[in-house]
Amino acid sequence: MKKIKKIGVIANPEKKKVSIVTQELITWLKKRKKKVLLDSDIAKAIGRGDFACSKEELPAQVDLLIVLGGDGTLLSVARVIGMRRVPILGVNLGGLGFLAETTIKELYKTLEYIFAGKYQIEQRVMLNASIQRRGKIIEAHNALNDVVVSKGALSRILKLKVFIGDTYITTYMSDGLIISTPTGSTAYSLSAGGPVVSPNVKAIILTPICPHTLSNRPLIISEDNKVSIEIGPDSGELSLTIDGQVGLQLYPRDRVLVKKAASRVNLITHYDTDYFQILRRKLRWGGHSAKV
Repeated sequence: MKKIKKIGVIANPEKKKVSIVTQELITWLKKRKKKVLLDSDIAKAIGRGDFACSKEELPAQVDLLIVLGGDGTLLSVARVIGMRRVPILGVNLGGLGFLAETTIKELYKTLEYIFAGKYQIEQRVMLNASIQRRGKIIEAHNALNDVVVSKGALSRILKLKVFIGDTYITTYMSDGLIISTPTGSTAYSLSAGGPVVSPNVKAIILTPICPHTLSNRPLIISEDNKVSIEIGPDSGELSLTIDGQVGLQLYPRDRVLVKKAASRVNLITHYDTDYFQILRRKLRWGGHSAKV
């Protein structure tokens, strides 16, 4: 494995105690002769402009990214990684976190393992979603968790005509449709009744939101399939949401095209915890009582 010399730190300045945690982390890393760069937001928040680098440029400058925050912070980082293969260590400063596995108490022990080369990387697939309007692609974004077509507050029921490749599948009559990766199967899709899918499964999950036909159930397809969603001509106000963070307005007769993205995200997995242990803890399976 590549020796890690340059560390990038991206943090959510709004998280409690993040300034203290970041300062302590900088000191710890500098004592171990590591070069440290901070994303511009946290650098400004703690008065360390000498370490500042934009979030977009940071992945190309470092050997490891440490993300301090929660799953939302990590999702925002995943979208700026692009084709870079820099590994990411997610450190959870929030509540329920599936992506940011490492706790503050575990951070330094985990880093010691990483610097010794004792770590594993999971490659997580991303989705690419684009809007086609009058035959032209007008906007496209990548998503690590999910892509959601949903109605506005005053919209009527949506009619979403779904194709996989060139094959017509069904027309969902519902409040919306979630297209998620296995990583995102424990996010919005799960709350809408979708299945939990292990992140190493090569799949895309389609989960209707409040379907008006009971036979419209979640559907799991190959990650190599391309999904096309045709917005009905009588649809009202509706939107496309990327990872719950980027919102785009949709119009009748638009098409939403979703496929596997060319880029992937390299997540460093916890040194002594597997995915199913995390599920048991976070979802409290089997009466697990540990704090989330």
